[in-house]
Amino acid sequence: MTQTKTLAANTEAQTLSETAYRSLKSDIIRGERIPGERLRIERLKGIYGIGPTPLREALQKLSQDGLVTSEGNRGFTVAPLDPGEFADLNLARTAIEKEALRLSIEKGDDDWEARVVAASYIMRKEDKALPSSQSGVPDSWERANAEFHTALVSACGSAWLLKIRAGLHELCERYRRASVYQKMGSRNLETEHAEIAEAVLARDTARAVELVERHFALTASSLIKETGTPAPAR
Repeated sequence: MTQTKTLAANTEAQTLSETAYRSLKSDIIRGERIPGERLRIERLKGIYGIGPTPLREALQKLSQDGLVTSEGNRGFTVAPLDPGEFADLNLARTAIEKEALRLSIEKGDDDWEARVVAASYIMRKEDKALPSSQSGVPDSWERANAEFHTALVSACGSAWLLKIRAGLHELCERYRRASVYQKMGSRNLETEHAEIAEAVLARDTARAVELVERHFALTASSLIKETGTPAPAR
């Protein structure tokens, strides 16, 4: 009986720790917890309704992810946004995305094509509705953009490529969310996304990879030019 209670208690503690981790991670990526913010346990208890031990475990894990910095006895803070880190993330994500896209075009079947078509349709609708002012990017656009790019590479056949890609996407999203959305000038995101989808569905690997690489690079350079803030690939 005692052993059963101990196992149940351990499972509950692990669940609370995971809940704290996911909640904090989501809020950091979305910008609810801003760079440099001190993450005081007492305050976090009130926000998330979770005890100090699971919160500390979650913060330690987030520190390993690079989203939180540990300051010894002074506690934890949200990691700052670093232009050098962004440049490295963008380089890594582009390399992973290109390889996953090549493999998807090679291996993708009818179901994959259908997913790309569906994601492209939703992406086009969201691009058309994207505000032209500096009013921020709607969550619906973020979801459509994530699904569009995920659909493109979903047939690559490599679980590890997709896992690494997902992690890089999350880290890049933090930079994007932290940047004020700027008018893209002469860019037409609707056209860029449509051209990528067209090349992918035509199985034109060289053109598709070139378009994706250019798409990522244009977004980065556009936002850096407008805001002086490093911007991740969309």
